[in-house]
Amino acid sequence: MASRLGVGFSKLIAGSAFSVGLMLVVIAGAELFTGNNLMVTSTLAKEITFRSMLRRWILVYAANFIGSLVLALLFYFSGLWKTGGNALGASAVKIAYAKVSLPFGEALFRAIGCNWLVCLAVWMALAARQTVGKIFAIFFPIMAFVAIGFEHCVANMYFISMGIFLHNWAGIPAPKGIDPGILHWGSFLYRNLLPVTIGNIIGGGFFVGMGYWGAYLRPKKS
Repeated sequence: MASRLGVGFSKLIAGSAFSVGLMLVVIAGAELFTGNNLMVTSTLAKEITFRSMLRRWILVYAANFIGSLVLALLFYFSGLWKTGGNALGASAVKIAYAKVSLPFGEALFRAIGCNWLVCLAVWMALAARQTVGKIFAIFFPIMAFVAIGFEHCVANMYFISMGIFLHNWAGIPAPKGIDPGILHWGSFLYRNLLPVTIGNIIGGGFFVGMGYWGAYLRPKKS
């Protein structure tokens, strides 16, 4: 697609489709680890304890990981990756390799930018009173983070797992010029998931959660 439409337009389309995920989470009432980083605000406002926040983060993070693996397996066994003569599967493997090839620092800072936008999308959606308002509040920030190329830990739980399944089980080769041995569970956890999770917590918890608490909820000094 990029060769025909250009990289920018292709990313715009991808971002538009990706935004459906957060719409389903916010509007349908599901739980997403990156969105729950906003619980920092409730902790600072003393509505919940720090321990309670960490317990919820761990539970939702684990559930998101399990859900991502289930979806990746469903996609694999559906055979949809064979679309276009395995072109869809090859694209998924390419994405996975690109993500585990990122330097630790780049993955970290891309993740900060990502969850800054994701949590702003959630914040604005919570302010909307109608479903259509929530949809528009979510659409543009999510489209922007995907189009820019930021990193989202829960999305990567799916994308990289899918790449590992397709590379190991379906035999789809690594992109040319890349060491095929770098795509495995260890590299996924250390080279991508660890820095991206840390970055997402900073982007959502610090820049949005703490920032907006300081701007609107911090008690005024008497």
